[in-house]
Amino acid sequence: MLLSIIIVNYRSTADIQNCLNSAGKFLIENKEVEWIIVDNDSRDDSEKILTIAFPFIQYIQMGYNAGFARANNAGIKIAKGDQVLLLNPDTLIKSGVIEKCVERLVQSNHIACGVQLIHADGVPQFSGSKFVKGGLNHLMDLPYWGASLKAIASIFKTNKPSVIKASKEQKVDWISGAYLMVKKWAIEKAGLMDEEFFLYAEEVEWCSRLGKLGSMCLYGDIEIVHLIGSSIQSATGSEDNSYTNLSDKKGLQLMVSNHLRIRKQYGVLWYLIQLLNFTWAIVYAFLMSFLLHLAHGKNPFTEFNKLFGFAKNVSRLWSYSYPMITRKPYFYKCF
Repeated sequence: MLLSIIIVNYRSTADIQNCLNSAGKFLIENKEVEWIIVDNDSRDDSEKILTIAFPFIQYIQMGYNAGFARANNAGIKIAKGDQVLLLNPDTLIKSGVIEKCVERLVQSNHIACGVQLIHADGVPQFSGSKFVKGGLNHLMDLPYWGASLKAIASIFKTNKPSVIKASKEQKVDWISGAYLMVKKWAIEKAGLMDEEFFLYAEEVEWCSRLGKLGSMCLYGDIEIVHLIGSSIQSATGSEDNSYTNLSDKKGLQLMVSNHLRIRKQYGVLWYLIQLLNFTWAIVYAFLMSFLLHLAHGKNPFTEFNKLFGFAKNVSRLWSYSYPMITRKPYFYKCF
């Protein structure tokens, strides 16, 4: 079989219907392509609705909310394709896109590829990235302290690692899990995704291992629409779809997963550097927020509720230090 396409479902029935309907007859009717839906305990009528509408799909029930890595691993374990595509449910596939992508990957020396992700209005969005030593780029999202670090980085003209608009074929160190196609032999050698991750950063850590076997690239001239769904917002009560708000449940999961990835990829020293920066950022953020609002004649306590949420999340982050430092097996699920 040429290709196995794996989609993780968590109450995303409508998104998956739209995704599969956008795939076109070639993918739907092609016997060399298999579709695997892995359900993270949606507890709704997803399986019934989807298997009736698309009888060709294979449907797996995890029985609990296993997160991104474990659910995709369940799909990979039964996948028969020589290539495996991890695909988000909130994507819309343009005609011929996947066929063109798999053909180019098969004919190349790359072990994995992604495509140019775009918003519904055609604006490019993040699709892949280069690694930054120690994951220092994660510090840029810290309230106030991150802005100061960005200003310092701009003085030294530091290149941004993220790829927003990719060239026709652009090499990267890791690819967004919204669309990540990997050759099966590379998975067999590098291993499955790390099942200690619940959500976020798992594809980054996985790519760090896959990358030891060969190169990865983005095909910038191949585009798919990534809608960035609302299921995570609903589950966490997050205010937005961004990955920069570190004050709510989603922000806590981002922080924990990113620190876990840094610990696994770069070691305990870089993990501690990150953790101490996040801790210092609490003091810095409260002080700068107070002074800047006061200087502009505004209520100096305006942001304090949000900053208290950030401080609470950093304290929770510290509570995971023991299993992270000692490498004790743990499932880092925060919600």
